[in-house]
Amino acid sequence: MFGQFGIWELVLILAILLIIFGPSRLGDLGSSLGKGISGFRKSLKEDDPENREEKQSGT
Repeated sequence: MFGQFGIWELVLILAILLIIFGPSRLGDLGSSLGKGISGFRKSLKEDDPENREEKQSGT
């Protein structure tokens, strides 16, 4: 499912993160991580050579 990680390894990682950051901070971290990943994907699509050609021919 997630490479070589099983369900118990993922539960252990989540428990450690919960202990370190706490429940309220963990939600903020997940939110900021999601925004960062979506921004990264958006920047990759903007740098795609095929998209550049479409934008230049459209203007």
